[in-house]
Amino acid sequence: MENIEETILDRLSDLMDRAKRGGADSADAVYVHGVSLSASQRLGKPEHLERAEGADLGLRVLMGKRQAIVSSSDISDTALDELLERALAMAKVVPEDEFCGIAEADMLAGDTPDLDECDSTEPNAESLGDLAARAEAAALAVEGVSNSEGGDAGWSRSFVALAATNGFARRRVRTGFSLSAAVLAGVGTAMERDYDWGSAVHFEDLPSPEEIGRRAGEQAVRRLNPRKVETAQVPIVYDPRVSQSIPAHLAGAINGASVGRGTTFLKDMMGKAVMAKGLTIVDDPLRKRGLRSKGFDGEGIATQRRNLIEDGVLQTWVLDLRSARQLGLETTGNASRGVSGPPSPSTTNLHLEAGSISPGDLIANIDQGFYVTEMMGRGISMVTGDYSRGATGFWIENGKITDPVSEVTIAGNLKDMFMNMTPADDLEFRFGTNAPTLRIDGMTVAGK
Repeated sequence: MENIEETILDRLSDLMDRAKRGGADSADAVYVHGVSLSASQRLGKPEHLERAEGADLGLRVLMGKRQAIVSSSDISDTALDELLERALAMAKVVPEDEFCGIAEADMLAGDTPDLDECDSTEPNAESLGDLAARAEAAALAVEGVSNSEGGDAGWSRSFVALAATNGFARRRVRTGFSLSAAVLAGVGTAMERDYDWGSAVHFEDLPSPEEIGRRAGEQAVRRLNPRKVETAQVPIVYDPRVSQSIPAHLAGAINGASVGRGTTFLKDMMGKAVMAKGLTIVDDPLRKRGLRSKGFDGEGIATQRRNLIEDGVLQTWVLDLRSARQLGLETTGNASRGVSGPPSPSTTNLHLEAGSISPGDLIANIDQGFYVTEMMGRGISMVTGDYSRGATGFWIENGKITDPVSEVTIAGNLKDMFMNMTPADDLEFRFGTNAPTLRIDGMTVAGK
């Protein structure tokens, strides 16, 4: 593995030279090598142990406004010769794309900051199994927990190398750790399930297995004996583990590819208020140890922190080179790249900035409302903004969280939801996309 990682940039650069000699106007290639290890425990016994390792290379060749992309898991010299031959042949016959193309040399990233993306510690199966067992044991120790779906622990390491005929040749290494527990409370047909999890780039930033397990157990017990509610229009309060879906929907609506196709309800809203005044949504690829941090994007462009929404006003689309050309703009350095397709725009470490009010004060004046802790389904139209999702959580009465509630649907329109949001002050960076506790007024709960 180490020899490949040390030599892969030279091999990719040689492949770029041969692509040019073969008739390509430009080309780029991405190599990805991943290793992962996971272990699970259920009811105190090992249940699953898996180690996976794989490598893939994707080659993109451009001739004029035509591009062809081929990929392979074999990077032997013979395989690369065949890969290049196929790519060159395909690029002569595929339809033209007037907006495709690699970056100009003066657009490429220079020195990038150290984002501390790699933990040098590689756990073994025994240590991961111990973490999973401790998480499950802590969950089972919660009074009222009656069964378990298990504890899981995982580790991964991803190596990515990118090279292009414009002279770019860089590599990145990222690690990831994960830990989760899922248990059931109650008996018979009155059982309820819940879970908790954590993920981090460095092991030391991962929540303890005891904390993960305790939260999973307490949340399962708390959901026992849910009641039905009548259909009503009430304030909805999103718990932080589900509130991050709201900025994620915003990111989808301002994705440059969707804007270029005209398939988003925000396509005409650049420079206009699309969220409540005072709200800011940030995309920050340069956060140290961030789950989606990166110093350069999938096209070799330097990344930077950007306010996508500032004081409620839409500031920018999320762009790669292609979507930027289509819209007559400059890339925002948000290209994401796999081995089997062209680059496409996507966010990195995305978050909705915290407000100035506590979660308790956020719900204090709600006479009747719904506190959401879990959602199911994705009944969302990015063309119209219509929003409908299954949800479970707790009813709010007279400013207090009361009985558990299940089997309801929450509905609204993202255009209205974005304008009626109030964030709490409890923002934590636990996921790739994050938001604090979030209140949205004027939504509908469809119950019995």
